[in-house]
Amino acid sequence: MRKYKYLSCLFAAFAILLSNIMCAAVAYNYCTLQWGGQYAGYSAPADTAFLLCIPYGMGIIICMILVWVFIKKR
Repeated sequence: MRKYKYLSCLFAAFAILLSNIMCAAVAYNYCTLQWGGQYAGYSAPADTAFLLCIPYGMGIIICMILVWVFIKKR
């Protein structure tokens, strides 16, 4: 059952990596939209950058479910 331990660690690492990428992507897009709203005339508010949390959050949830499944199988 070493395979399940390896898979659970792998998907836990993916979940952590996805959360870090999500933070960086949301912060970058928020700053870009804020600058664009002030100087370039963008019509979307900067808060729309937080909509990126939805797909990243779903990916994190799926990874954590897989971790739980592999731990139970182990």
